[in-house]
Amino acid sequence: MQIDIFHDTVCPWCRIGKKHLFDALSEYNGEAVDIRWHPFLLDNSVPSGGYEFRDFMQERKGISLSQLQQMFDYTQRMGEAAGVVLDFTKVRLAVNTTLSHRLIELTPEDSKAKVVEAIYQAYFEEGLNLGNIEVILAIAKSCGIDFPDLALHLNDKIALNAIVMKSDNAHSLGINSVPFFIINNEIKVIGSQSKEAFVNQLTVNSEQ
Repeated sequence: MQIDIFHDTVCPWCRIGKKHLFDALSEYNGEAVDIRWHPFLLDNSVPSGGYEFRDFMQERKGISLSQLQQMFDYTQRMGEAAGVVLDFTKVRLAVNTTLSHRLIELTPEDSKAKVVEAIYQAYFEEGLNLGNIEVILAIAKSCGIDFPDLALHLNDKIALNAIVMKSDNAHSLGINSVPFFIINNEIKVIGSQSKEAFVNQLTVNSEQ
């Protein structure tokens, strides 16, 4: 079974959706699963140094500070219900995520999920700037991803531009929000959903 995951590494609902999917997979006893991660850049115009998070989000959403806090509180509660930490008091910067997606791309297949989770943790629990090469290198090292010239591979301009193109291609496929999951190129699961919804979709696919 192939599952394509379209996501961004600063998307809290992507972290929730990932948790629900992997919880469902832990109960799934069907065929082997091949997971493919695809970048979906929510805003590639953010510079590597980032923007002040709350100002950026207020302008992006067009809402008041109190409404923004209500949104954070709700999302955090949904994260807690799923079993993931989304600590918006730690998040100080809106960041560019291209480098983080490049790290995922460079990671061996059997370690990608671990690296994705480490990236989420760095942002949502530690408030780190994912647009900073030193931060990305530290995440890689913590996951055992350490090979010669890793920094050069991460900073490869052609490869980084390719990630932007892949994200643009997702839009051309009609994907306008994330998380977005495609099972065996047929079943589309939009949004974070629940563990039970994923279990149902996995079951439906296995019966086809």
